[in-house]
Amino acid sequence: MRSRYSAYAVKNAEYIYKTYANYKQKENTIIDILQWAEQTHWLKLNINDSSHTAIDNFNPQVLPTVIFDAYYLHQQQLYKMSECSRFVIEQNQWRYLDGNIFEHIKLNHPKRNDTCFCSSGKKFKKCCAKTIKPLMVLLQQSLVPNSTMHRH
Repeated sequence: MRSRYSAYAVKNAEYIYKTYANYKQKENTIIDILQWAEQTHWLKLNINDSSHTAIDNFNPQVLPTVIFDAYYLHQQQLYKMSECSRFVIEQNQWRYLDGNIFEHIKLNHPKRNDTCFCSSGKKFKKCCAKTIKPLMVLLQQSLVPNSTMHRH
């Protein structure tokens, strides 16, 4: 799960595609995955629970799960997505089968001294603000037409 999150964060669409279960790969193209990844800036992953199944003990009747919260920025809006992901084993590797998104909400932009939305317990300015503020500046700059931008 962490490796898939990291792949989304660094926009490694090929890795994400390869970690889908074989039949799910037919529903997702590398181009589609890359387009989504390029529009989204992943901020934080909290793993809340997992079924800790070893490959040697895999039982296809009881699929292993990972329950997580992921925080991301999309079109200058903060989101929290909570999901229970299910996995299968193919070619002796864990593959993402599907997930039940049980919460997907927009978050208000916190003020500097607010508790951070990612549940770290830190103030926003000492936590995710370090990532979000530079991203917001870049996003704002990308919305300004080239003719009005200052050149150095």
